[in-house]
Amino acid sequence: MNYLNNLNVFKRRRNTSSTDSSSAVSSPASPATIDAAGTSAGAAGNEAGTPRRKKTKKKKGRKRTISVVPISEVTEASLELWRTLPPKIRHDPSMVSFQQVELEHARLHGDCHEDSFPEIQGLEEDDGEEDEDDEDEEEEDEEYENEFITINVTNEEGQAKEIGHVKEKKEIPKPHVHHLAGHYIGNITPPKHDDINDTGQTNLDEDHPFRKYSKIICLFITWLLIMSFMVVKDEKMVEPKHLSISPGKTKAYILPHLPQSTRIKVTLEGTFLSEPYSNITEHYLEVYLQMLSSTLEGNSSDIYSSSSAKNISESWYIPIVHPYLFDSAPIVKEQRLFDIIDSNYEQLHQTNGGLVRLMIRSNIQASMPIAIRYDQSPVNRDVGVIYAAFVLIFLYVLIIWEIVHRTFAAVIASTLAISILAALNDRPTMEDIIGWIDVETILLLFSMMILVAILAETGIFDYLSVYIYKITNGKIWSLIHCLCLCTVLISSFLDNVTTVLLMAPITIRLCEVMDMNPVPILMAITVHANIGGTTTPVGDPPNIIITSNQYILKHGVTFLTFTAHMLVGVIIVVITTNIHLRIIYKNINHLRMHEPKELKELRRNIKVWERAAGKIPPYSKDANIVRETLMKKVKLLRHQYKKKMTKGTVPEDIYRSTLEELQREHPIKNRPLLIKSGVVCVFIVSLFFLESIPELRRLSSGWAALLGVVLLLIISDKNDMDAVLSRVEWPTLLFFAAMFTLMEAVERMGLIDWIGHATETIILSVSEDLRLAVAIVIILWISALTSAFVDSIPVTAMMVKIVVALSEKAYLGLPLQPMVWALAFGPCLGGNGTLVGASANVICAGIAEQHGYRFSFMDYFKLGFPIMLVSVLVTTGYLIMAHVVFAWH
Repeated sequence: MNYLNNLNVFKRRRNTSSTDSSSAVSSPASPATIDAAGTSAGAAGNEAGTPRRKKTKKKKGRKRTISVVPISEVTEASLELWRTLPPKIRHDPSMVSFQQVELEHARLHGDCHEDSFPEIQGLEEDDGEEDEDDEDEEEEDEEYENEFITINVTNEEGQAKEIGHVKEKKEIPKPHVHHLAGHYIGNITPPKHDDINDTGQTNLDEDHPFRKYSKIICLFITWLLIMSFMVVKDEKMVEPKHLSISPGKTKAYILPHLPQSTRIKVTLEGTFLSEPYSNITEHYLEVYLQMLSSTLEGNSSDIYSSSSAKNISESWYIPIVHPYLFDSAPIVKEQRLFDIIDSNYEQLHQTNGGLVRLMIRSNIQASMPIAIRYDQSPVNRDVGVIYAAFVLIFLYVLIIWEIVHRTFAAVIASTLAISILAALNDRPTMEDIIGWIDVETILLLFSMMILVAILAETGIFDYLSVYIYKITNGKIWSLIHCLCLCTVLISSFLDNVTTVLLMAPITIRLCEVMDMNPVPILMAITVHANIGGTTTPVGDPPNIIITSNQYILKHGVTFLTFTAHMLVGVIIVVITTNIHLRIIYKNINHLRMHEPKELKELRRNIKVWERAAGKIPPYSKDANIVRETLMKKVKLLRHQYKKKMTKGTVPEDIYRSTLEELQREHPIKNRPLLIKSGVVCVFIVSLFFLESIPELRRLSSGWAALLGVVLLLIISDKNDMDAVLSRVEWPTLLFFAAMFTLMEAVERMGLIDWIGHATETIILSVSEDLRLAVAIVIILWISALTSAFVDSIPVTAMMVKIVVALSEKAYLGLPLQPMVWALAFGPCLGGNGTLVGASANVICAGIAEQHGYRFSFMDYFKLGFPIMLVSVLVTTGYLIMAHVVFAWH
């Protein structure tokens, strides 16, 4: 009789006995169902009169394991293959069919041992006590750990360091020892880059000689170019000339020298009306250029009557105030670049004694004094655009590859831009450079940094962190969504820079509590700060520029209408952005500082079972039975791994203990100071809102923040100013000053105007029925993409002029409001594209560095740029549907 016949005889004998009912197997028609906790009963044994075991209460955490292979399919050949597997796999509950057949075989031959299969032997004894179950689990873990040995290496200090696990040769058949051990050795996870630096083993260190000296040589060459241009070229001084324009007459001012290029830059100062008010007056000053082909002598009347005069430029009309207001109106500066076509320029230089004169006249019945400056060799915009693009590329190379610190990179790039202007015969004066720096923004940042530093002393940030940790129940995604939503709401009413200054410390503290990496969470709240700032006119500087334009205000763009139209789009963008974040961080471990131990164990088990399955040759039916059993176990482990990986929660016991500990350790430390700080914050926010009302606008945001901080320093009696000022991020302030200088220099080279003219040309080139849709798309995307790499303030200032100009041209039929909404979305959402795209991004990076966390340009780019593209795409669809399809405006 063969082995299987003997086994069936032994089964029948056991079914008629009453001694081993707990070990009975199910009928061959159905798989045996085994409780992994330790309960099993055979149906046949119960029928024979064996008393049923008393059922024990199911323990917490017990799982039922169903055999994936019926016993009837276990053949002798597959059992032989099963015996060659590692003990950890053979003893697994999912292999219970093989275990039971092996156990029956052992008892049939009389060589059964009590501890042959602890998973099955444990079914026979269960006293229902949870403590024994825990001990079994600990023993099981210990047995599993015994199958691995730890490799230790010694660092320079002589300390041992664990770098991985290697499979031990214990209980493994000789033919398989080398294979499994090699598998684990080959899959040892290398230490992180920081750990490698600690031991002095780096693949590419920043101090590598080639990298170090290449950087020094390149920067030294750049310094030589800057110095040579600055030494050779002097500052360009254009002295003003004072003229009086008589009523009803044209004033001719002859330029003493012929222009050195086809362009002449003219600057006028007088009692002019700024561009937003140009439509409220009928008084204009007309300015144009004329060319004289021969030298004229005599009185000024000969000049006016000369028949050889030829107009060589279009007329420039400047609105002026009413003559009654000449004595009280402010002096306004206006600039214009006159282009001379090539044929006239050549004729002018070929004619002997040719001259160019500036013709000025007004339509008012009073004399008007003006000051005039003219530049006969301005920057060639065609060449200047190329140089401007080169400077920006140079800046981003320094920042992206982290050749130098971003603050130093901005200083080098801005200095290089000024030296290029000098090489183009347009070197600015020191007064001009200081005027380029936006002191209001620097003042706002400086004041809010001090305010946040004082608030930190009260413990309010730690207290709020504990509160958010409490209401989110330790769930990672609930925590992230809560932080992002709070950031959006705060940023809607405060500027995004202030919002990041307030939210970043809370975020970092929460991430440290939950053992999460603060960097991706900080980048997420920065993105939401820029999105939330889009909602209201006071949320972001571009919105302030847009809503302060008088022409736009006169056409129905109020605080409420602006908020209503923007709110719908912001809600859509916030939803899509959060979905985007869930997709990017689908693996919750990317948000953790350290991978949980249970996930490491699951991942290691998956590799063990996959490797074992890979050793089974798929050449026979018997081998396929074992292989399928192993692969089903792999599938189950993968499902458990995926579930735990996406769960994103802190264990309940750890959450409760951590919450109690945090509540004890982080109460409000200084309540009187918190009350004083709260009063000052309310004061500052009130002034911010008053600034949005034109009739009550007296203080700018910078002054409001500074006055609030001064008040806080007075009432809090702060004497140690060194401690307060040490918390100010001076590198960040210097970065902004350098960037303001760089952006003005780039604008002076003509890059911003070139982008504006290209935008207007594209819009005017399409048919009238598609013009509104094209205008919305072009304004939105160009302003967004440009703001991602260039500061949004000059981009917005330039695009506002284009939007107003397109709306004023009645024959185009373009409504103003849809273009305004597109312009408001573009720079705000575009700021999410790169690290230097918005002020809040740089502030967040600076705060992260202060707390010991650092993210590079590329780290932010990988997250921010795709989010920016998706959000702008969604906004495009919203604006097209709202204003082209349904004509909401």
